[in-house]
Amino acid sequence: MGCQQFGTDTILIDTTQLNKVLDFDKEKGLIEVEAGIQWPKLIDYLVETQKDVPWPQQWGIAQKQTGADRLSIGGTLACNAHGRGLKMQPIIADVDSFTLIDAQANFLKCSRQENRELFGLVIGGYGLFGVIYSVILRLTPRQKVERVVEIITADKLPEAFEQRIQAGFLYGDFQFSTDEKSDDFLYRGVFSCYRPVDLNTEMIEDQKELSEEHWNNLYYLSHADKAEAFRQYTTYYLSTSSQIYASDTHQLSIYLDDYHHELDHRLGLGEQASEIITEIYVPRPELPDFLAEAREDFRVNKVNMVYGTIRLIVQDTECFLTWAKKSWACIIFNINTVHTPKGLEHSANAFRRLIDLAIKRGGSYYLTYHTYASRLQIETCYPQFAEFLRLKQLYDPPERFQSNWYRFYRNMFGTHDANAYSMDPLVWKVKTSK
Repeated sequence: MGCQQFGTDTILIDTTQLNKVLDFDKEKGLIEVEAGIQWPKLIDYLVETQKDVPWPQQWGIAQKQTGADRLSIGGTLACNAHGRGLKMQPIIADVDSFTLIDAQANFLKCSRQENRELFGLVIGGYGLFGVIYSVILRLTPRQKVERVVEIITADKLPEAFEQRIQAGFLYGDFQFSTDEKSDDFLYRGVFSCYRPVDLNTEMIEDQKELSEEHWNNLYYLSHADKAEAFRQYTTYYLSTSSQIYASDTHQLSIYLDDYHHELDHRLGLGEQASEIITEIYVPRPELPDFLAEAREDFRVNKVNMVYGTIRLIVQDTECFLTWAKKSWACIIFNINTVHTPKGLEHSANAFRRLIDLAIKRGGSYYLTYHTYASRLQIETCYPQFAEFLRLKQLYDPPERFQSNWYRFYRNMFGTHDANAYSMDPLVWKVKTSK
């Protein structure tokens, strides 16, 4: 990751004890929580509190970040995360207001009416403008949804997404093959979408789902036998088509802590490795062409990708440092990276090439998964970035709130070299132009 969560020789503020529900307005569908509460606890609270309430009157979350559940609400705001919604903006759209402790120890309410500039800076501001104490979230009517699964190819994907949207589906994604030896590579995948059903539809308790043991084995196969991993994954997902879920709890997932330690030992490669994630954004009609070019690049350069998925995002015009500048397709790549200088450089080059492929199509990338982008790439994708740094220093002159990610870019933008980049966010380096 890009180290926006950490700062060398700084005090780390642990908000996990700030985990209370402060208020639940069941008439308006607003819930106020302390910002350290994590998503599973919030979802559990809503389910338990409304267990005797008829389904048509129940509220639930609209979305949360995917991939991991045990993240705080404040952290989700700080990165302006998004989920699998087919017609949803990032999380900023679900925020009514929040309270902030700023660099001068002021306790500020931030909303679209009060401290509006801070509202857009703090959400998606990676913790640089203060500590969020509490958040009022806008909930959405809780629904029952049916999972509908197909195996399709990337050339059909833009049209398939649009058809699902027109048919009223709420959530969906496409998880593609990562087997570079197969014609399916970055082309064929599992297209899973969720449509609302009648609230009287029965939800069976013992539905098919993958256990931790199954996930562990899939993680292993995704490194050791990608063809078999894809076969097992598609077989499982197809078997779950037509299952009924709740629109909120279906967004929860299993994340195996420290899974790569065991995986490295099981693979017996003798070198530590992990996956580095990146998220690339392209115009939806450009998606098949982008994937075709990425496929060729990965094969030529021997990029070891072990997991990938595609989701949609709707344009966000409220966050200052918005990553969702347009209604894009979001392509997530997880690249296996050996923890050596050569391994890091190999992945860094792959990420920069992916960013260039996006830029060529008028797209962009997500800022904080790594710090491998050149300054030229950053300024192309985020032309407001220098102003973001200026506003950070305006609101926080002593720079009380810092991170290694912030320090890295503060230093980068202190040079005139547009090709500056770093492989290590702790040590700023400059790539000299040839």
